[in-house]
Amino acid sequence: MLSVLRNRTYRHLFAAQVIALAGTGLATVALGLLAYDIAGAEAGSVLGTALGIKMVAYVVIAPAVGAVAGRTPRRALLAGADLTRAGAALTLPFVDQVWQVHVLIFLLQSASAAFTPTFQAVIPEVLPAERDYTQALSLSRLAYDLESLFSPALAAALLSLITYDRLFLGTAAGFLASAALVLSAVLPKPVAAPGPRTGGACAGLRLFFSVPRLRALLPLDLAVAAASAMVTVNTVVYVRDRLGRDATDVPVALGAYGAGSMAVALLLPRLLARTPDRTVMLRGALLLTPVFAALGALTAAGGGGLRWPALLLVWAAFGAACSLVLTPTGRLVRRSAPPEERARAFAAQFSLSHGCWLLTYPLAGWLGATAGLAWAVAALGAIALAAGVLAVRLWPPRETAPAGHDPTDLPDDGHRAGPRRTRPRRGGTAPVRGPVPDGRFPHDPA
Repeated sequence: MLSVLRNRTYRHLFAAQVIALAGTGLATVALGLLAYDIAGAEAGSVLGTALGIKMVAYVVIAPAVGAVAGRTPRRALLAGADLTRAGAALTLPFVDQVWQVHVLIFLLQSASAAFTPTFQAVIPEVLPAERDYTQALSLSRLAYDLESLFSPALAAALLSLITYDRLFLGTAAGFLASAALVLSAVLPKPVAAPGPRTGGACAGLRLFFSVPRLRALLPLDLAVAAASAMVTVNTVVYVRDRLGRDATDVPVALGAYGAGSMAVALLLPRLLARTPDRTVMLRGALLLTPVFAALGALTAAGGGGLRWPALLLVWAAFGAACSLVLTPTGRLVRRSAPPEERARAFAAQFSLSHGCWLLTYPLAGWLGATAGLAWAVAALGAIALAAGVLAVRLWPPRETAPAGHDPTDLPDDGHRAGPRRTRPRRGGTAPVRGPVPDGRFPHDPA
């Protein structure tokens, strides 16, 4: 998997991603402490609003940026987003009003909404080989999971030496280092669109709803959002209230989710080399339903020493199932959008997926607090089941590219849809309705 780091451009971009993620992790801890300083007992509402602002920025800003990304120098766009995030982080220690926090959070997350989909659209051009790109997606998944594990530990270590407001300096330093690494990389020139670019911010969304497997990606994202919302929002309730364990066990439970996700991310490059994306992603989504059922049984159970290990196992299963869906998503978008439309397609996927989280995060918290955890499990489990079944119906095993779509588009199983192809034979060529014996056409990517 680490062989892709031999590519200098990708190595610099991956390092930029990792450093920026570490800085974001420090900011998450510092922001919680800042909210408590400003609002005291109302800090939870401040953070809840900040999370909502983050999701709104992602949903609204990403498609708008995707509409202009193809006409903007990408190094300048990525570095500018990093510099904007660094400026917002440097300003946060000096605020003393809640509204100021919300404004700066919107600015910071809007810059992230510009950076992330643009970054995602660049990687397939830096690593055009299918195997290399798949390894890069697994590395990216590992980076996100490792950040969730190690950033809180790093923040705790730093807080024993410095005050929390200095953590924002670490965040700004991370974004500045990310900008420097992006500027040091030589990015491929974007592929020019064959005709005038039309449609603005809605073009990427129209592409999503015109390709069956991309339409299926929306319910897949919703299924993942239901599971991740349950883990993110209610872990502390399960650990502290239901199980009566110490606060130090909260990151242990979250770590179990990350461990399940990382284990799958490590295995996926080999799995995807012989198994279609459709099979992997749909099975991951459908696996969430029995995991929710297990969590429901655990929630309804009484006391007992086995409940803590069982919770860790369920959380790890959630992480594994979500990783089966999330990690191959980039491959799906890459195969479904022509090169000149990838920035818009990744921006649309980024926006739609966070729209799902904007729905499930409040639902997990509100139902858990007002109706009880059992109702939250039942509701989110029902959403995951319905979303998984809908994804199966929307994503046919074979599909034909829509009119006007890039003719080099490949279905997820490696078989080319559309008109007949020819392959050489002695004395000329013969029409071929299916793939050659190894399951690929001669000019298909490995």
